[in-house]
Amino acid sequence: MNSVTVRPARADDANSFLLLVKGLADYEKLSPPDAAGQGRLVEAAFGKKKRFDVLLAEIAGEAVGYAVILETYSTFLASPKLFLEDLFVKPEHRGSGAGDALLRACAREAITRGCARMEWVVLDWNEPAIRFYRNRGASHLTEWYTFGLDRDELTRLSL
Repeated sequence: MNSVTVRPARADDANSFLLLVKGLADYEKLSPPDAAGQGRLVEAAFGKKKRFDVLLAEIAGEAVGYAVILETYSTFLASPKLFLEDLFVKPEHRGSGAGDALLRACAREAITRGCARMEWVVLDWNEPAIRFYRNRGASHLTEWYTFGLDRDELTRLSL
């Protein structure tokens, strides 16, 4: 069995990253980013004004999974938090240890950055992911609800 390595993605990994994002969209039955969206993703990940970091999980040199992470800040903890936006492993590589390696790499990154906590959201129907996270000690923060505004709502609210 090949071992899993996790490393920060580089600009020359952009195509692999976009293919993995498409894989996540397929899994979640969502439309993947269009060409313009893909360009924005690559710019946000690897451009001059980086907005997030990408970690790639590889087996025998093949990108089999990824994690997107970024910092937020807790005023009450008076510390940064690491937000895990995406964690995805190709279905054919689940059970290989790639997901575990990615989650552990994110935890190490949170510690390195001095984060007080790492947070993420999971779709309520995604039982395999919920089990995966619970089996690694994560708990559902029942006292918090995730709220959001889409682009149209943002525009309406900003007027």
